[in-house]
Amino acid sequence: MSLEELREEIESIDHELVELIARRTYVADTIAEVKEERGLPTTDERQEERVMERAGQNAEQFDVDANLVKAIFRLLIELNKVEQRDNR
Repeated sequence: MSLEELREEIESIDHELVELIARRTYVADTIAEVKEERGLPTTDERQEERVMERAGQNAEQFDVDANLVKAIFRLLIELNKVEQRDNR
């Protein structure tokens, strides 16, 4: 593949990543609505631990640095929690 073709592939992957983040955010927002309806707290530490464990396992499966993947997921979780708090 040429450099230009490789860059186009990266561009396509970046687009897919943003789409997946948007989907994840939508689902997280829906979860926040359910939590609010049921009077549940915004933060669920056990669920966050499960997400982080899954992220690490997925990173290992795809031979990606687990610490990097977990850092990205920590950021996604924190962004969702901030949004959930702001919307309450």
